[in-house]
Amino acid sequence: MMNWPLFSVTYSMAATVTVGLFMIAALLTGFNEIRHIQVVVVIGFLVSIPTALFFTKKIGSITGNEEGRKA
Repeated sequence: MMNWPLFSVTYSMAATVTVGLFMIAALLTGFNEIRHIQVVVVIGFLVSIPTALFFTKKIGSITGNEEGRKA
């Protein structure tokens, strides 16, 4: 089981950072058309899922609250 509230918070932070980094990289390299930006946003959201899963498991193991229950 996974702590879904923790995952949602972690995913929102990871998605914001990842999409921002990818968008800055795309704009700096000249990919500034709307199609390119849309692809970057989708890729950023998809890359954020494993990142959020990783950090959710790490934080859950540190706090001992892996199941979403109060310790």
